[in-house]
Amino acid sequence: MTTTFSTPRIEAEEAADGRLLLRSTEPLAEHPVSLVHSFRAHSQAHPDRLLVAERAGESWDRLSWGEMRALVDRLAQGLIDRGLSDRPVMVLSGNSRFHLAVMLAGMTVGTPVVSTSVAYSLQSADHAKLKAMAEAAAPGLVVAEDASFARAVDSVRADRVVLSRDGDVAGSVPLAEFGAEPTEEVDRRCAALRRESVAKILFTSGSTGTPKGVLNTHGMLSANQQQMRQVWPFLAEEPPVLLDWLPWSHTFGGNHDLNMVLTNGGTLWIDDGRPAPGLVARTVRNLADARPTVYFNVPAGYAALLPELERDPPAAEAFFSRLRLGFFAAAALPQQLWDRITTLAARHGSDMQMTTSWGLTETSPAATSAHFPITRSDVLGVPLPGLELALVPVGAKTEVRVRGVNVTPGYHQRPDLTEAAFDEHGFFRTGDAVALADAEDVTAGLLFRGRIAEDFKLSTGTFVSVGTLRPALLSASSGLLTDAVICGQDGDCVTAMVWVHPDHAGRVDEDGVPDDALRADLAATMHRLAAEGGGSSQCVERLLVLTEPPQLDAGEITDKGYVNQAAVRDRRADLVALLSADPRPSRVVVRA
Repeated sequence: MTTTFSTPRIEAEEAADGRLLLRSTEPLAEHPVSLVHSFRAHSQAHPDRLLVAERAGESWDRLSWGEMRALVDRLAQGLIDRGLSDRPVMVLSGNSRFHLAVMLAGMTVGTPVVSTSVAYSLQSADHAKLKAMAEAAAPGLVVAEDASFARAVDSVRADRVVLSRDGDVAGSVPLAEFGAEPTEEVDRRCAALRRESVAKILFTSGSTGTPKGVLNTHGMLSANQQQMRQVWPFLAEEPPVLLDWLPWSHTFGGNHDLNMVLTNGGTLWIDDGRPAPGLVARTVRNLADARPTVYFNVPAGYAALLPELERDPPAAEAFFSRLRLGFFAAAALPQQLWDRITTLAARHGSDMQMTTSWGLTETSPAATSAHFPITRSDVLGVPLPGLELALVPVGAKTEVRVRGVNVTPGYHQRPDLTEAAFDEHGFFRTGDAVALADAEDVTAGLLFRGRIAEDFKLSTGTFVSVGTLRPALLSASSGLLTDAVICGQDGDCVTAMVWVHPDHAGRVDEDGVPDDALRADLAATMHRLAAEGGGSSQCVERLLVLTEPPQLDAGEITDKGYVNQAAVRDRRADLVALLSADPRPSRVVVRA
């Protein structure tokens, strides 16, 4: 069996200005200009292999590599024939065979693809973010799966052509009529692709500010997959099998995961479940068919899935039967969850390894990888081949900055943002804080220390690291809490607003007051956290239970489940004030 990880070879250099430079000594190997070239090569090498499967009731609708290639080429010709290949394609739909075909068709002929969050179409009341994206990207074609997207389509239609799967969106062209028999022009356009050509415009979720269009070039995406192949060498010989729900409107699902399948000739089972009440059961059902070899999820996804696997041994057996790697990213994984996952794997005789990486939409996304055995969830790994990191002192913290082949050239039509994003040495400013896991050994990797913008000071002048405290609090709750917003800026102690697991929702009344038993459990959580040490900045003294879920339109959450700490604190300032009120309101729980 091919080894899972390559051996990290990292060198460090101290610059005169105090920054520490880290880089891999392994050069980046040759790789295709574009993922499209990988897709076309695999479609010729193994046309009958399953590429993508999508739920259709109790069965699956499937497309082989060869079938997808034929559909993609027809759609690519349709873009050319209709004069739509010189403006972006905007996709409103979620993950599907249809979405994938449109994405690959656009990329084949050099048309940038803009995959938008389904939540902005189906869960938004005013479609404000969708409209802003359409105004910025100026697409020539809008793509919608079916009539459920009709209102969203109307909000951005203008004079644009609309493509739908079956033509049930008013005024749309059905898929069957859009495509055409491919000509040599499709091959010519594909051959003309350059590494600097824009493949996608991915709008950030807004978790760190106003959404902005990140330019993803063909070269960035292809290079990033080659970087991962070099640190995960098994990919070259063992095409990955994925069961994945992560949205293609975000870089984790749409670049890291999907592109890994396309680059390595694998198979993607589109998971119609997700970490939400009632939906995670669908993921459990799908495991029996997919039996993934690599599993990707966000911490909220593992938190929802793990209890199901713990009480359903056959489902756990299916999950672990072929699993080589379990992977998390997008947020810190509470250590308690990590320990439960590895314990369950051992119980089922699996030697799977948990791992992670770190990156951003602007880095395609992977910038680091923990391609070595780790036992703690806050290790981000080491820089990938072809990438250089700069650790730069910023106040009391150390920011990690990046420079390399997989870094964006900038933001769509925003030269001001592009200029501000890079420092004087050409490194992209990430805003993330890190620390060396071992000051004497750079191959031990980096530790995540949160987003610099989320941190704050207490009235004592003590810094509170939200990125480390939040997962520690969730871990101390032993599954009682699903997420938390850390508060206390300029106060005399750290406080938090929390959401309890749906299983415990009945223990909170309509005014947000927990019953006595839940109050005792919350106090015990704070005591367990305090027992871990760390001083006042790593202890929570008061909790308030939130009964309203985080709101998408208000920017409080992304559809990956990332909670924007600052947005929640700002929108719910009245509740934040209750945490420090005297006398203490009945809905506030204290540690003492």
